Amino acid sequence: MIVKIILPPGTNVPNHVAIILDGNRRWARARGWEPWRGHAAGYEAVKKLAKATRDLGVHTFTVWAFSTENWERPQVEIKEIMKLLRHGLNEMEPDLHQEKVRFVHLGRKDRLPKDAREHIARLERETKKYGDSHVFNIALDYGGKDEIIRAVNKILETREEKIDTKSFEKFLDTGDQPYPYVDLFIRTSGEQRTSGLLPWQMDYAEYYFVQDHLPDFSPDMLKEAILDFSRRRRRFGANDLEKHLEFRPNVVADLELKWRHALSLRQGERLRDLAIRYVREHYGLSKELAKEAGLNMAKALMHGQKENWTEAKKAMEGLYEIVQKTLKLAFEPKVIASIEVDLWRDGQDEESLRHLLAEKFRVSTFQAAKSAHLAYLANREVVQKDWIKAKDYMVKFYQALKERVA
Repeated sequence: MIVKIILPPGTNVPNHVAIILDGNRRWARARGWEPWRGHAAGYEAVKKLAKATRDLGVHTFTVWAFSTENWERPQVEIKEIMKLLRHGLNEMEPDLHQEKVRFVHLGRKDRLPKDAREHIARLERETKKYGDSHVFNIALDYGGKDEIIRAVNKILETREEKIDTKSFEKFLDTGDQPYPYVDLFIRTSGEQRTSGLLPWQMDYAEYYFVQDHLPDFSPDMLKEAILDFSRRRRRFGANDLEKHLEFRPNVVADLELKWRHALSLRQGERLRDLAIRYVREHYGLSKELAKEAGLNMAKALMHGQKENWTEAKKAMEGLYEIVQKTLKLAFEPKVIASIEVDLWRDGQDEESLRHLLAEKFRVSTFQAAKSAHLAYLANREVVQKDWIKAKDYMVKFYQALKERVA
């Protein structure tokens, strides 16, 4: 049974996702197998990822399967890769037509086996009509510098007198595609470089690196990569489109420490008052919304103190429904509430705090790291009831957070 992957409402889905298929050989060697068994497992992973991109609303999916330098590999491995290519072309053909996906080859064609070259050319011709729906780019015998040199040679053949950015990109391998520019670039296997993939088209791409080898990179991991992309603020040299948070770090830090202290002393009325003031300052809510949101927060905290986790999550969900509607952030209130209350129950470690901050404030987990570290240190001092040290860390936490979300 295949479970469809669903993104939260409001997720900013990239139009073009590109991935370097890395780690197949290492994955196989770790299991004592020959490299081509890793390539076969990687191929199965790509099939699932290609389907998942379409289900998630991605228009263009580019995979780099074989580079211009890969010809230096052992002939027996190249032979197995080309065998896998032939199998893949045959297997994907009916799906391309059924799901209306345009198939495009990026790279040189002259060095590929003749039968594969002819099959590729036919698929490109027959699926070109589907370009408005989805595009699947496969980079075979591809190199970034080689693509640019080939584009220049095409320009010389046309004897164009003047070339600008728009006219030049028409001569690239992605020249007639609706979304030639990569929004999200993914590389598996822990490598942190582009290796020359689509250098022209990736000038504003967001990078996402994962430790897992390709065979282990699942559609669920792809979903996480897209959510991470959605959290990032892409300015393209201009201003943010997102609403800025304008809280004062010292004020919101002081309010948090006060409501934490009131909670520890079980001062319910004071806790409610401080929670209302806290959410108003922190999230920029109106007086009326702050009252409703703050009461939900206070209820959640008191339920948590009694270890009534179900009711605590329900109350926090009410808080985050208000925050979501006000700030227009692409998160699910139920998910955020669950993550936060689970932190109350299980204890706050840095990784979990980083995940919470990334989800709540729509930043990448990398961007949330500094704030999460400071939040962890502040919470540690609160637990030890060293309120002076706690305030110092708390102010630094909110300063770091505002530097990220302002």
